[in-house]
Amino acid sequence: MATSKTELLEEAKALNLDVTAKNTVAEINAAIASAAKANEAPVTEVETTEAAEAKVAKAGKRSEKGIKEAEEKVAKEDRKAHVAEAAAEAEGKPKQLAKPARSKLERSGKKFRKSAELIDKTKSYSLDEAVELALKTSPVKFDATVELHVNLSVDPRQADQNIRDNLLLPAGSGKKVRVALMDDTKVDGVEISGVENVIKALEKGEMNFDILIATPAQMPKLGKFARTLGPRGLMPNPKSGTVTNDVQKAVAEAKAGRVEYRVDSTGIIHLGIGKASFTSAQLLENLNAVLASIKNNKPGSVKGTYFKAVHLTTSMGPSITVDLSSIG
Repeated sequence: MATSKTELLEEAKALNLDVTAKNTVAEINAAIASAAKANEAPVTEVETTEAAEAKVAKAGKRSEKGIKEAEEKVAKEDRKAHVAEAAAEAEGKPKQLAKPARSKLERSGKKFRKSAELIDKTKSYSLDEAVELALKTSPVKFDATVELHVNLSVDPRQADQNIRDNLLLPAGSGKKVRVALMDDTKVDGVEISGVENVIKALEKGEMNFDILIATPAQMPKLGKFARTLGPRGLMPNPKSGTVTNDVQKAVAEAKAGRVEYRVDSTGIIHLGIGKASFTSAQLLENLNAVLASIKNNKPGSVKGTYFKAVHLTTSMGPSITVDLSSIG
């Protein structure tokens, strides 16, 4: 570094500076420093980027994660603005009306719709007419079950209104019933008989029967199977006539068409009263027997209207509303 004025003048001359011996040492030094700063290399874009990257913090808003989140936030705001603009443009356009949902009848099969055309939904039918229509409107090829659905004005939560009973259908149920007998008495027509045989089948999880009949003395042995039999409605019960000492009579009635009904949690009784292969007279006989049984079980605490609604139908067939005045 030059220290004397002579050396400074030589250095200034090398830099083509307009200075003379008349200038002071300070002025010459200032001119040389200004020229040196002007001759420094400009900072390139690469150097600027590298410097920015060097300034990235380890945490916080200036960290790599913070910068990325900020960029994502800006992009999200841009998308929201775009959606808002599109919505504003769409406000001036007429909205397309959604297609109305099809009714249940329109969504049903061709055979069901054809059967439903025979029923006037605005009309209630007498028992005779309802039975005739049920047989005409069965849309299936197999021997369908004729079903009765009775809505009662009862509260099943009340003990005296939890209606349950059984009866022998005069014309039979039309169903082949498999009976298991929890007793060593020999009875004809039983699929599984004998205490040991029934217990072995239950232990294996085999329940190839529709009704289980037992004597009161054998009931304790079925206690450990209650959780298996109960939910399936197979647990013997005195109210259903399946716990009795007269096992021969119980088996005969089960085979002949004894059925049990019980009101569900909504106050409705659902029961099959025969088959579509039955005659109208047979179905009407069974129907009257069931309705009479339900009427006889009317709780004393229920005042006024007992039958709220009664419907008749077949398996997979349309529903037929029964005129309550024809029940009596």
